[in-house]
Parts: sequence; structure tokens; C-alpha cells
Amino acid sequence: MQAPPGAGKTTTLPLAMLLSRPIWLGNGGSILVLEPRRLAARAAAIRMAEILGERVGETVGYRVRFDRKVSGETRIEVVTEGILARRLQLDPGLDGVAAVVFDEFHERSLDADLCLALCTDVRKTLRPDLRLVVMSATLGDVGPKTAALLGSREAGVGDDKSKTVSTPAPLIASEGRAFPVRTEYLGAPGKGRFELENATCAAVRRALDEHPGSDGGDILVFLPGAREIDDVVRALRTNETRALVKPENVLPLHGSLPKEAQQKALCLAPKGERRIVVSTPIAESSLTISGVRVVVDSGLRKVPRFDPRKGMTRLDTQRVSVASADQRRGRAGRVAPGTCYRMWSEQTHAALPSDTAPEIMNADLAPLALHLANWGGGALLQVRIAFPKS
Repeated sequence: MQAPPGAGKTTTLPLAMLLSRPIWLGNGGSILVLEPRRLAARAAAIRMAEILGERVGETVGYRVRFDRKVSGETRIEVVTEGILARRLQLDPGLDGVAAVVFDEFHERSLDADLCLALCTDVRKTLRPDLRLVVMSATLGDVGPKTAALLGSREAGVGDDKSKTVSTPAPLIASEGRAFPVRTEYLGAPGKGRFELENATCAAVRRALDEHPGSDGGDILVFLPGAREIDDVVRALRTNETRALVKPENVLPLHGSLPKEAQQKALCLAPKGERRIVVSTPIAESSLTISGVRVVVDSGLRKVPRFDPRKGMTRLDTQRVSVASADQRRGRAGRVAPGTCYRMWSEQTHAALPSDTAPEIMNADLAPLALHLANWGGGALLQVRIAFPKS
């Protein structure tokens, strides 16, 4: 299933599956929803519980590292990908699970690819009734390959029944509804220590000047990591933007913040006020921040990259892909016509890669090899068939 960011697929589809229980869940069982990050998992569970008018941990719960809210009544459980990978090793049959939903699959994290390979192996050998759903804002070329992987294989017809006929899984796309977004290219900042901070603050001030008042909507700023976010938040709280936005309404958003601070960044601004939310790429697709009408995009992200010579993984800062940039831009057009300020040039944009490279291309594969050795069978073959370039 493909739907644009903010369309509501993360919170709507699992609830729809639960309501159509006889069709999707057979005689019963729970739904596992995979999210790439702890913050997104908690936020998705909280939102679904609010829709049902319940508390988290009743019909909808979550399970992430060092935190969980589930009960015997839980039928939709939002988990991070690493949690499912470990659960599959302990319980290969996924007892009590009727369906697994892979959300934000376009990010192609190593754990997501591994979990999909293991789940297809489980369905082939142990649980033919297990339902698998893959969701993303931009599936791209991976969509048809994933549909083929999730499809069914049946014996041939006619004289030659030794051959099998493959039927790909249905590929559903929703265009959603988005307002037009004006794009402005500001040029790239320099390479100095404070160049990114200064350029980001200047872009935010320009956005405040060109879109004054609370009617201008909230501003969402994309930066590559927590250090850059903290620097920009500190600067915005102390410079001339204080006259336009209250310092307490300049909010950071990244995975290392306490839960209360994360939730505050996701809430609507008080009436008559506006906010500036400075976020990592987590707000690109995993989370929807209401009220945003302006996006300031640094065009940067941090990517783990394994160095085989040193035997260590480091975080590299690099340019985003066109798909990621378009998703960030789309955040400005969810509630009204918006504006996106890109901190790079049109020439640089034309040279960006079309899609984000799968993590398996640059990651340390030793943990994956250990997972597959412990699992056995054809899980690795499933990965190779589906994504040969990975």
C-alpha cells in the first residue's frame, strides 16, 4: 500500500483491519505494526488509542526497547523492527499473531528487510494464514518487487502442471489530498562549524517575515542530528525571533529526548500562537505534526556506514534523496497551501539520487549473518530474490 505522508495510513489501516476481523484476522489474533523508530511507535499507538477513545495498553499498545504498554486486551501492538526480529527467533510461528504490517518500508532499514524475509519464510513453511502488509509513502521500484515477494505461487494449469504460476500481491496506491507547496531554493550553507546553524536561523527568520502572524502556521525545520538541532533551538530562543515566537514554542524533536518533550512537539500550538519544531528526519514520514505550513529543509541526513578496515560503524552526514526531499516538502501542504525553503540550489537538486540507498548496502552485516545462521532455511534467499541489488 502506498499513500503520501500524513494521509493516515499508519493509524487508519490497522484499525480498519481490526474492524474487518472475520476477513483479515480469521478466527482471531493480534496485529503487529512495525515502525522504524521508538518515537514513531509510541506516537502511532497513542493516536490509535485516542481514535478508539481508550488509553494506550488496552486495544492498542506498543512495545519498544526499555518501554512497553500492553495487556491481555491488546489486539494492535506497535513495535520497533528490532523487537520483531528477536521475537521471531524466540517464536518462529508468531503464535497469536494474525497479521504483520510493515510501515515506512521505503526507508529500507536492515531490520525491516530481515523481518520481511523471516515473515515470508514463516508464511511459506509454518503459517500460510499469516497476513503481511507493506506500507510506504514512496515505494518506487521496490513496490513491484515486494508485491512479487508477497504474492502466491500455484501449480500450473494444462498439460504442464510441474511449473508454478506466480501471482503478485495487490498493490494499492492512494494519491491522498495535498495543497500546493511553493518551493524556494536558498543555496547551500558553507562548511564551517556554525555555517549550518546560521543559515538555518536565517531561513527561519525569512519564513517568519514572509509568513507573519499565527495564520502563517507552524514551521517545521529538518536537520540531520540531535547536536545540530540543539544548537539551532538554542540560537532561535535567544535571537530576534523571540519577538515573533515565544522561546517555549521553539521545540526540538529527536529520539533521545524524554517522552514528555517528544509529545509536546507533536501537540498543536496554543490558540493564537505559532511554533517552530526542529526535527531529525523522523518527521519526514514516520510522524505527522499538525499545523505545519512552512518547511525549512537542510537537505541533510545522518546515515550509518560500516568501515570494514576499522571494523566500526560511523555516522556520515550526506544529502537526502529526491524522494525524501519531496516527502519533507509535502509536510507543508497537509492543512493549507504552504512554502518549502530548501537550503541547496536547483543545480544540486538535479544531481540528487532518486531514492535512498537500502541500509544493507552500507551496514555491518555480521549481526544479520548471525540472525540468519540462527534461523536457518531460506530467509537469505528470500532477500536475494526480492532485492538482488541489495
